[in-house]
Amino acid sequence: MNFYLTYLLVATLLFAFTAIFALVALYAERKVSAFIQDRLGPMETGKFGLLQPFADILKMLHKEFIIPSAADKVLFTLAPIIIYVAVYMGFATLPWAPGVVPVSLNLGVFYIFAILSVETVGILMAGWGSNNKYALLGSMRSVAQIVSYEIPAGVSVIAAVMISQSLDLQEVSAEQGILAAHPIKFLGIWTVNHTGGILAWNIFQAPHLIVAFVIYFIASLAECNRAPFDIPEAESELVAGFHVEYSGIRFAFFFLAEYSMMFLVSMIAALLFLGGWNTPLPNIGPARLADWTTGTAWGICWIVMKAIILVGTQIWIRWTLPRLRVDQLMNLCWKILTPVAFACMLISGIWRLAVM
Repeated sequence: MNFYLTYLLVATLLFAFTAIFALVALYAERKVSAFIQDRLGPMETGKFGLLQPFADILKMLHKEFIIPSAADKVLFTLAPIIIYVAVYMGFATLPWAPGVVPVSLNLGVFYIFAILSVETVGILMAGWGSNNKYALLGSMRSVAQIVSYEIPAGVSVIAAVMISQSLDLQEVSAEQGILAAHPIKFLGIWTVNHTGGILAWNIFQAPHLIVAFVIYFIASLAECNRAPFDIPEAESELVAGFHVEYSGIRFAFFFLAEYSMMFLVSMIAALLFLGGWNTPLPNIGPARLADWTTGTAWGICWIVMKAIILVGTQIWIRWTLPRLRVDQLMNLCWKILTPVAFACMLISGIWRLAVM
């Protein structure tokens, strides 16, 4: 019984975290966009508009459930649930600190990519079930975009996994700890990096992973339907995309899934490329900063901080870059990102054999 209660508590905490993060990120995005456009943003509801997200969610909770008369009621109702649950279940194998992980799987990376692919089914259900040509077109665009960009994202992740030699995100993060996980051969001499900190991260242990990280980050923007890859929700063309017919709490679930997805892909990037829960501070001199900034509490702080910085970058990019055309989006994926990602994977194999 205690076993099931523990899992229920963890599931509740994860749901609460995604809901709170979505509210905070929504407010932050409004303020960031207003700052970039030289505006104030929300100011009326609460001090500095801090209560605006809560007012929005309260309004959505009170709205009526409206189902178009010609819609497929089953598909229309299930779509937002499937989309959110797919993203929510992706958090199951994410480690937050040493030993702090909801479910420990030795195939954690594979599980996340497998469960996130279910999201495309929910998006297609939303477009088809709405029986609206704009919703259907938006869902088809979104599915084509997500499936296409899963290729460079997945290959860039494989490049990092080949260096770490593990699909367990706990092991991948632990190997980027205070000491370098593997001896490094330099000019034929084997050495061990005792400095640790930021120098032990994967992107510095194998510098070609910097390129893989950039590819993953760009592909993650497309996975989240974020600008400049927000073609599925192009307001000027499709009104709102696949969720155009939704209202109330069902509409809220789409955005809850989107902001949860933003944090999820950022956590994956931090775990695979940016040292995971490990401190960026090195052990130099008598202070030994890395020794002072480790442990469970520090681990949670570091991983959340890295993920939030990446989420902030996603928000910044949305209000900076213009939307791509469909042909530009596909050209970027298949002609640039995918070949370079495969090159990174090839270099990872050579690097693993010859250098590490």
